Amino acid sequence: MAETGTALTTVDHTEWRKACEREPIIRALTAEPRLGRKAIAEAGLKLSLNRSRIYELLARYRENPVTSSLVDQHDGFPKGRSRLPCEVERLIDAKIEQFYLSRPKPTIAQLVRQIRFSCLEQNLRPPARQTVVLRVNAVERTRLTGARDGTKAAADRFRPVVSSYEAQYPLQVVQMDHTLVDIIIVDEYLRRPVGRPTLTLQIDVATRVIPGFYISLERPSAISVGMAIRHAVLPKNDWLADRELTFAWPVFGLPDILHLDNASEFHSRALTRGCQQFGIELHYRPPRTPHFGGHIERMIGTAIGEVHLLPGTTFSNIQDKGDYDAEGKACMTLKEFERWFALQVGIYHRTIHSSLGVPPMTAWQDDQGKRVAALRLPADEERFLLDFLPFEMRRVRREGIKLFHVFYWHGALATLVANSVHKFPIKYNPLNLSAVYLELPGGEHVTVPLRDKRRPAITKFEHDQALRALRERGRTAVDEQMLFEMVSTQRRIVLRAVEKTRGARRSTQRIVDALIRGEPPAAFVQHQEANAQLTPPNLDGPVVPLAIEEQS
Repeated sequence: MAETGTALTTVDHTEWRKACEREPIIRALTAEPRLGRKAIAEAGLKLSLNRSRIYELLARYRENPVTSSLVDQHDGFPKGRSRLPCEVERLIDAKIEQFYLSRPKPTIAQLVRQIRFSCLEQNLRPPARQTVVLRVNAVERTRLTGARDGTKAAADRFRPVVSSYEAQYPLQVVQMDHTLVDIIIVDEYLRRPVGRPTLTLQIDVATRVIPGFYISLERPSAISVGMAIRHAVLPKNDWLADRELTFAWPVFGLPDILHLDNASEFHSRALTRGCQQFGIELHYRPPRTPHFGGHIERMIGTAIGEVHLLPGTTFSNIQDKGDYDAEGKACMTLKEFERWFALQVGIYHRTIHSSLGVPPMTAWQDDQGKRVAALRLPADEERFLLDFLPFEMRRVRREGIKLFHVFYWHGALATLVANSVHKFPIKYNPLNLSAVYLELPGGEHVTVPLRDKRRPAITKFEHDQALRALRERGRTAVDEQMLFEMVSTQRRIVLRAVEKTRGARRSTQRIVDALIRGEPPAAFVQHQEANAQLTPPNLDGPVVPLAIEEQS
């Protein structure tokens, strides 16, 4: 069934904040076994809405249980689109940045006078006071307070005030963090060392179970966070079957709170809006307070300690390592290590936890009755990751969608060319740029493959390397042909060096692993083809750099 509602990435900031305030209250109403007048009246009082509006929001949320369904639908001139001339808009933005967001703190009246004088000097019609107030209200609160009152005042006002993190029921609070694993991985072709993988791990604070993880050769990023969240939220039966694992891992569902540190990948707009879309609160540790993430820190220490028994371990420090030849003993590929780690999770889940007194899996099963609401799952599992992907705003041209100097096209875009003055959110998976995902105003996604089907799938990592190389050669204007030729050249160089250097083997394995993990979900592409007569990109066959090189 196609998605309905409002596009997640194009909602006005004020309207989105209002929808986020409504979501937990409306969700609580849907969980009531029988709705009474008192519950409706209390919800109306909290949200300052009448009974009919509460019933309207309730019906929309039941049809599509995501936050964007609670965004107000306005007729007439589109919300968020300015009627002012561009020159006046730029002048207002500049005055807010340069004059209002400064010390000593100017008043709104002083800001309005500054804007009025500047407009008259440039023969422009000054905006109304309310217009200026609306632009100021649209400024993110933490940034506004930090600029006018200082960073400490902003932290004191907006940082969660908690002494420690505890949870009363499963998936109330889930902590997540990254670590570089103490083991050398080998490539899948020559079985030679390529380096240490990165683990993104989650833990449920109440029961200490591990909802999910993600292991790759990539550095921590928004996409590794999204992949870890997808693994944690969705049922894992198919994932386990793909790896020929037979143990049970019945941990899944949307958490209420995701607790994170202040790394940049945890502050991406893709993660923020993705979590808001599904009613997941984001809580961040105060700076320089590692004890606030004690559960995940201890879990990482436990998991990494088990790795030290494997061949190829680098141990935690040089003293423990001694003269042990980690690279010489290395023998596990990334897939093999991922399978081993999953088995370790199964063992951990059934081992008595010192703090709980019972195994984590027992605590998970026993504490389900403590939940105040039923376990939540995303309505469409195949589309779930799309709400956590990074995106750029682009127009649909007659040539297609241009993103990262590359054109994408599909016949389904033909009807959008006439409205090419409007920009659409174009989501992409940095692990595989063979296709992008156009988000329509109603929230549906269209998979758009490369316009030239002869082009090989590439990663964002390869794209950025090729672009840097072209810039260093003095190429200021870069086109698609140049970019793919440079990627092909770099792949040939890497393949020739594979047997000689670890860096080349790591690069090759990193590309292979990323392209496979970043493929558009097959079920999603087939669903789209059946409902919109779309032709999915050709992604059949194994993704091997040598085979790709031969195609190019």
